[in-house]
Amino acid sequence: MLFALGQPAAFAGLLIGFVLALLLRAVAIRLMGKWAGLTDRHDSVRPRLREDVDAFGAVAAAVGGAGWGKIIDVDEVPRWRGRGRAALVFAAGPIFTIVAAQVVFLAFRLFYGYDDAAFSFLSPSDVLRGQFEATFDVQLLLSIAVGLLGFGLLSLLPIPPLDGFGLLWSAQRNPGRGMQGYRLWFQEKNLGVVVLLVCCFFPLSYPLLLVPIDLLGGIFMQIWG
Repeated sequence: MLFALGQPAAFAGLLIGFVLALLLRAVAIRLMGKWAGLTDRHDSVRPRLREDVDAFGAVAAAVGGAGWGKIIDVDEVPRWRGRGRAALVFAAGPIFTIVAAQVVFLAFRLFYGYDDAAFSFLSPSDVLRGQFEATFDVQLLLSIAVGLLGFGLLSLLPIPPLDGFGLLWSAQRNPGRGMQGYRLWFQEKNLGVVVLLVCCFFPLSYPLLLVPIDLLGGIFMQIWG
């Protein structure tokens, strides 16, 4: 987001997109937990600041353009009803945010019918860094869409504290010694957070964290472009 400070509309859109992504992820996880029968059906699905916001994820969003929410410990998601249901809980957040991004992209197309050839060549990182020129409302809506998309795609990476690690863990019947060691170092000792934050800062002109978002998100940008 800090790269977009020179573009007030883009900055506002990215901020809105990040907050919306946090809220959607929180609600999606709790709804999926109830549907899968892994949590008490009477539990509230409302977002909770302390349980859903990760300070390092917010820093990553500010610096690199995309962040993450509070980690869901794999021990908190029961596997006794099947690994598939546990995996759905971890997948709910990324899926909901990516789908929400498509809804905003659709609204963008319906409202503006934006056919500028330059849009076809935009990458997610261009938007996340505010490196594009447009009117205030176009910048705002496009930044919200890409902010949601970046959050969802980043969440799929299989590294703690991201939801993709929970998916990877749930896919294994009995996580072996290698996976246990990976979890120890990257989750318990927070090496995963360190790696992600380093990727947010370096190289400063194009953070490494944006590479997978560009590779995957570029497909969506081309579809809507």
